[in-house]
Amino acid sequence: MPDTRSDILISVAALAELLSTSLDLIVLDISDDLETTPLKRNVIPGALAASLASDFSGPATKDGGRRPLPSSEALQNTLRGFGINRGSTVVVYDNAGGAQAGRAWWTLRWAGHQNVRLLDGGLAAWCDAGQGSSSEPACASAKGDIEVSPGGMPVIDAVQSAEIARRGILLDARGRKGYEGDPEIPTTGHIPGAMCAGAKDVLDANGFFKSTEELQAMFRDLGADRGLPVGVYCGSGNAAAFELVGLYAAGLEAPLYVGSWSAWIGDPSRPIVQGNERG
Repeated sequence: MPDTRSDILISVAALAELLSTSLDLIVLDISDDLETTPLKRNVIPGALAASLASDFSGPATKDGGRRPLPSSEALQNTLRGFGINRGSTVVVYDNAGGAQAGRAWWTLRWAGHQNVRLLDGGLAAWCDAGQGSSSEPACASAKGDIEVSPGGMPVIDAVQSAEIARRGILLDARGRKGYEGDPEIPTTGHIPGAMCAGAKDVLDANGFFKSTEELQAMFRDLGADRGLPVGVYCGSGNAAAFELVGLYAAGLEAPLYVGSWSAWIGDPSRPIVQGNERG
């Protein structure tokens, strides 16, 4: 049965209620700088600070790209360290537009933990609603018992991505600049046949996810509901994961090319298209 919007996203009001009533709620702040040094930041009271780079990614490799998945063992140890149990409700958010939290959301679901939601609007929406923040992230009260079971979300590799681009709809979530590339830099551009579909397009002018109907119309215009194979990629898997939040909120599904462009260009024999044409 397809996910509903409430299975994917949570509002500020709903999170505030959960914080006052839930006995097994873990809130993760993923507002780091995508590198190894977390930025100083305010957090939602009770939230734990997490790093996309060190907690939800493995070491960069030529084949796996800049942000490959961590090993199952490493991820399980990390999630247990956050106090996440098999039955925990997990909420993720960031202060950077959502891509970092989106990748954490996707990784938790890939690990087999389906009870995870992304805070619609992120930290900005929380503060704008007058909920308040804290300068001190919380610490886990006890180690969790979550069991990581990979395969909860579909993935594709470079060969499968290229095939989807030929036969179906491969969405490039980086936006127009990343899609078109720079003629002066030969390793920029897009996978032949891919369509430009910037991840930011899933948000409205106020930084919230568009309505279910608007998301469905957007992905319908891209051809993602025609029964053709669909896949999503970006630079290193983060923006694409965020776009998948919107796609799943619309009641659709698609796999992620985790390594994305950073893995694609690891093999110099793979073709690259620059400019506005799909190729």
